[in-house]
Amino acid sequence: MIALLISLLFTAPGGKYNDVLSIGNKAPVWQPLVGTDGKKHTMEEWKAKPYLVVVFTCNSCPCARDYEDRIKAFAEKHKAKLAVVAINANLIKEDNLDAMKKRADERGYNFSYLQDETQKVAKAYGATYTPEFFLLNSERKVIYMGALDDKDDPEKVSIHYLEAALVAAETGKTPAKSETLARGCMIRYKKR
Repeated sequence: MIALLISLLFTAPGGKYNDVLSIGNKAPVWQPLVGTDGKKHTMEEWKAKPYLVVVFTCNSCPCARDYEDRIKAFAEKHKAKLAVVAINANLIKEDNLDAMKKRADERGYNFSYLQDETQKVAKAYGATYTPEFFLLNSERKVIYMGALDDKDDPEKVSIHYLEAALVAAETGKTPAKSETLARGCMIRYKKR
């Protein structure tokens, strides 16, 4: 009985807020997903970048929309060393591919915006909210997951979690916060 409990402790997946992934896990690789550019994209496309940010987001969540400018600014600031890939797993009309294309064009996204119509990618990452961020290193291991920062209102932000995790990783350190609770709207997973 004790051996079983010990084995469960060391094999139980998930982090503090994520039931599927833990910090240090190899990030799930996805099959080709269609982007707002009409092309299919895999994770392999960004292998030359030392870091990859995967953010689960959507059109229909007010909180996710509020983060668009911050995501664009982060992508622009760090474009030499990382790529930002946004993935939408919601299946409602406001989040379909045509709506995604319209939103990306209107808002001038400077990052790829992909549709996860099977919801397999979001489930593999254990994503729950929009927006929810995953910072991956060059080996594509998860080094941070959770919220971009500590406040929905950009004027009240005092801690930039994703930025701090990237700075720590670049200096060979472990981020002070490797995992935080993402905030926003729940991903609308289809019922079984």
